Amino acid sequence: MDPLTESETLIKDQEEVAEPPLYRVVLLNDDYTTMEFVIEVLMVVFSKSAERATEIMLNVHRQGSGMCGLYPLEIAETKAETVHALARQRGYPLRCTLEKE
Repeated sequence: MDPLTESETLIKDQEEVAEPPLYRVVLLNDDYTTMEFVIEVLMVVFSKSAERATEIMLNVHRQGSGMCGLYPLEIAETKAETVHALARQRGYPLRCTLEKE
């Protein structure tokens, strides 16, 4: 068997590396969480501008849910946990889910 050259090995390694699956973090509407708090969460946790946070909040309010971002699983889980922790601290039932893309 002929050993692979260094450049062939690099190409083979690059081909074998698969991108990790991405997950949508989706906020869910409820009747108690204030619109202002949802905007704050979107700005703080998801680094959205005030304008973009307002757009997403309105989607949550009008359509029942709104996508906050697309992340690898570990990051998506951390962001969801952060949302739930902040909501609990403030006494809101705000929830979010993860959806595999």
